[in-house]
Amino acid sequence: MEESRSSTPEAPPQDLWSSILDSVSSTRSIPSKQVLILGQPSSGKSLLASALLQKPVSDDSKEESRTDFALGYDWSDVKDGDEDTLARLSVYTVPSDAKAYSALLPHFLPSKNVLPHTTVMIVLDWTRPWTFVEELETWLKWVEQWAKGDGSREVEIVREENRERLQVHLQHYTEPSTDTLPATSNLTSSTVLPLGPGTFTHNSAGVPIVVVCTKADLIDEGSNLIGPGTSGMGGMVKGKGGEWEERTDSIMQVLRTICLKYGAALFYTTPQPSTLQVIRQYTLHLLFIPPAPSPGVSAGVEAPASIRNPFVFHHKPNTLDRDRIVVPAGWDSWGKITVLREGFEAKSWGEAWDTDIEASEGESEEASGAKRMYRSLLPPLPPFNAPMAEQAFLAKHYDENAKKPDRDPRGAFRNPAESATAGIVGPMGSSSFSLPTVERALSEMEASMGGSASLSASVNGDTTRKLSRGGTRPTSGLSVGAPGAGTAGRTSTSPTLGTSTNATGGQTQHEVLQNFFQSLLSSKDRAGQSAAASRTAATQSPKANGSADDTS
Repeated sequence: MEESRSSTPEAPPQDLWSSILDSVSSTRSIPSKQVLILGQPSSGKSLLASALLQKPVSDDSKEESRTDFALGYDWSDVKDGDEDTLARLSVYTVPSDAKAYSALLPHFLPSKNVLPHTTVMIVLDWTRPWTFVEELETWLKWVEQWAKGDGSREVEIVREENRERLQVHLQHYTEPSTDTLPATSNLTSSTVLPLGPGTFTHNSAGVPIVVVCTKADLIDEGSNLIGPGTSGMGGMVKGKGGEWEERTDSIMQVLRTICLKYGAALFYTTPQPSTLQVIRQYTLHLLFIPPAPSPGVSAGVEAPASIRNPFVFHHKPNTLDRDRIVVPAGWDSWGKITVLREGFEAKSWGEAWDTDIEASEGESEEASGAKRMYRSLLPPLPPFNAPMAEQAFLAKHYDENAKKPDRDPRGAFRNPAESATAGIVGPMGSSSFSLPTVERALSEMEASMGGSASLSASVNGDTTRKLSRGGTRPTSGLSVGAPGAGTAGRTSTSPTLGTSTNATGGQTQHEVLQNFFQSLLSSKDRAGQSAAASRTAATQSPKANGSADDTS
């Protein structure tokens, strides 16, 4: 007996204090809740994330300065009225449905660990309503795939518990009343209503889903975001009218039918803080859904404090205000959907949705599928062409044209066989130009000016001779033929382009044009001086005669 007993006592485990500290910290740790926001670019995800975290919208949310990451993340503490921290809320944002982005989520949010504490929010943009069904199908398929995880037994147990919890929540939903009720759970109520037709037929993992249609204030906006004529719908893309109102109501009926199959909620939001606050309250309400009661809990017994929902949702359902729709999970049914507008068959749309979901990837769309039916309800529009800023457009094309050797538009007026002289504006060197040549035009102008000058000289000959005696007459580049004046020994300075190169002294065409226009200015000045001299001589002549009469 004594030989079998160990000579040295057993040493205590080395991680004893670590295990004790870990057990204490786990009991006092803050639970973590996650919200996964899925949506296309520029659909309003950043505004929803800021509203959920109660943080101001950053400048990065603007179009010109926004930077989309492969996976956006932010967090904040959720506190109750006593400023006690109830949980740490983490918000993950996916920029688009590209596989490069969605494939990252299982690494950060493994379904086995976070499935009971996660709410999925699918964001749809009311400026692109023709994409609603297609985007919903894409994201809901992804949620189903993500919730499956690695297919292990542990994941299956979590999925079953999560589905049972959401089913109990849907069955025990009661519409809020005006009376102030204590924040207690009604999971132990004796009355349990069965789920209606078309309710919670999908979403096998029981993931709480909220479909949020953002920018609902633009549904009936008078100013068209996409102008008339750019689509087959003409002016009905955005605007008020009975037919457009019927289509938007039908769109809401389709969305409610799809949400009903997944046990999801439907909300319309605007940039107004009131609608964003409502969506935040409902999201916290879903995150803190208590687990399903155990079979041992008898009916009619008040739920213990551990399974009470600290965030009771007090807002009533609203399907009339088109910019603030509130359809909580568990309230809707086929009958309520049909009441909104007659002629809508929720069962047919549900079967059409199942047809599209069951179709394997790559197959052609069925004629009875939901996407094709929705396309007949709201035809797809071409992508909106956002025009480039004017200065950016000019700068872009200026850089492109500056690199081209034939960027000068004046080259179209020149003869390619002849070399154009630098500095000449217009088709000066083109022999194929159909209009009269410049040389002929200048010759005719010179001839007409010469004739008018001769007529002026013959009429006012005396005045001209008086002026020539009184001072030096300014010379002109034009040859003016006056009566009795010999021109044989005088060299003509007229800029006639039809003369030989010797007559122009080897001048270029540019210099000839410059001399010609200078001579025109000189002739105008000479004509002005002649008129002034005539008026002066006419006024001085009567005075001279009057003085002679007085002296006599």
